[in-house]
Amino acid sequence: MTHPTKAALRKQLRALRKAHVDALPDNLRALMFHRPPAPLLAKIPQEAVIGLYHAGPFEAPAAAYARFFRDAGHSLALPHFADRAAPMTFRHHTDPYAQDDLEVGPFGILQPAAEAEALVPDVVFVPLVGFTPALDRLGQGGGHYDRWLAEHPPRLAVGLAWDAQACETLPTEPHDKPLDALVTPTRIYGNL
Repeated sequence: MTHPTKAALRKQLRALRKAHVDALPDNLRALMFHRPPAPLLAKIPQEAVIGLYHAGPFEAPAAAYARFFRDAGHSLALPHFADRAAPMTFRHHTDPYAQDDLEVGPFGILQPAAEAEALVPDVVFVPLVGFTPALDRLGQGGGHYDRWLAEHPPRLAVGLAWDAQACETLPTEPHDKPLDALVTPTRIYGNL
């Protein structure tokens, strides 16, 4: 079977994701991804630095996870880009409630300020466009997470996704890094 190009597949999956999220009632959407599932929490040491992301309008939300981990005493880190050509780093995110330690970065996404402490997360929650039950992931196309994961293998790389983002297979390349686990509103994939 021939796969569509990654760019065409991203376009299809983004449209599917948007339609899925648009169909969810607001009150139901607010309850999803409210707390990390217990099997996942059992794998996360108390001293672990947690890397999260600031979700776009149709991505699986990570804000409630950020508040949960902060309240549990973990240090939080979000992706930071010095400019569009710079490699992704993670910087300390101190306030997942008010988010007053964030500023708009070069990709138009909120990120910690440049003077925030650089951190290397032990556990990284990863956004995605599509995934397979075998934990292959299709990202936004910039390769930022694949490069970061190759250079900083975390204890755990976990995708967050809507169930509608599941694919039987995805085109992969040698530099694509599979996830250790993936959480949707209805399932956990991986060996947790």
